[in-house]
Amino acid sequence: MKIAIIDYRIGNLASVHNALLALRSKMGISIEASIEKNAENLKHYDKLILPGVGAFGDAMNHLESTNMREALSEFVKTGKYILGICLGMQILFQKSYEFGECTGLALMKGEVIRFRDPSLKIPHMGWNQCHLTPQALAHPLLKNIDDKTYLYFVHSYHAQSADENDVLAECVYGCAFPAIVAKENVLGIQAHPEKSHDKGLEILRNFALL
Repeated sequence: MKIAIIDYRIGNLASVHNALLALRSKMGISIEASIEKNAENLKHYDKLILPGVGAFGDAMNHLESTNMREALSEFVKTGKYILGICLGMQILFQKSYEFGECTGLALMKGEVIRFRDPSLKIPHMGWNQCHLTPQALAHPLLKNIDDKTYLYFVHSYHAQSADENDVLAECVYGCAFPAIVAKENVLGIQAHPEKSHDKGLEILRNFALL
């Protein structure tokens, strides 16, 4: 199983890579994980991960300038799985309003907005519960993940999905927002599974085994 972690000048590459290596050493899963910045090489991988700590616009600009945006779209058309983490999940949607309106990959319908409650501490940082939706029960990404499982979050913006059927789990911070999403072979998680200990590794394990 060859998994590429896309390098698009966004933070958290190393921790995601280390988490995948932990799957290999602790769980005995045969994974070859690489950090990849060449768009031409994506066709050689079985799965892709879009990590993410950074700004939406900067991420999209780099994907455009390196031809990675087109390569990602072509990869998705093959039916192979892609997983977006944190900002990587947000750029799966159609647009964001972070530092002005910016177009995303449009692999999922919806937009990304800032938390609006002025009483909230921003960013939303720390452990929070994920409430599974009915469609999550049959989805293999969340195998062995219980309702109200705690995952670790760090973000100031959140997605608004245009299709409730794409939402596998919600989290509440002032308002309910999508914490885990899935549309066919396009998957996203707002939390950081690589920072969420055993449950986070379990989600990455499930992704690797899809």
